[in-house]
Amino acid sequence: MTNIFANIPAQIPDEIIENLINNDIIRIERILSNGHITPDEEWYDQSHDEWIMILQGQALLRYEESTQPLKLVKGDYLLIPAHQKHRVEWTTPDELTIWLAIHWKAR
Repeated sequence: MTNIFANIPAQIPDEIIENLINNDIIRIERILSNGHITPDEEWYDQSHDEWIMILQGQALLRYEESTQPLKLVKGDYLLIPAHQKHRVEWTTPDELTIWLAIHWKAR
């Protein structure tokens, strides 16, 4: 048994993405962010659906066609459909943001 809040490094110079489960059907990740964002002018355009949840901290996520980002706080979750271009515009710099991300192939 493991704990989603265990084994977190004291310093996180780069965002950490850890596979908790990874097979042909599903990938479940723990993501650790500390002020990390998507680089300027870059957008995620994934060929699979992704469900995310904020377990700790906060983030701003923006869809390409939207002018306003979505503010995500502890407990918030959402589904990002395949090929929905998005980016992380902000994560709390003074508190670790812990994400749970579940990826699966779009139908």
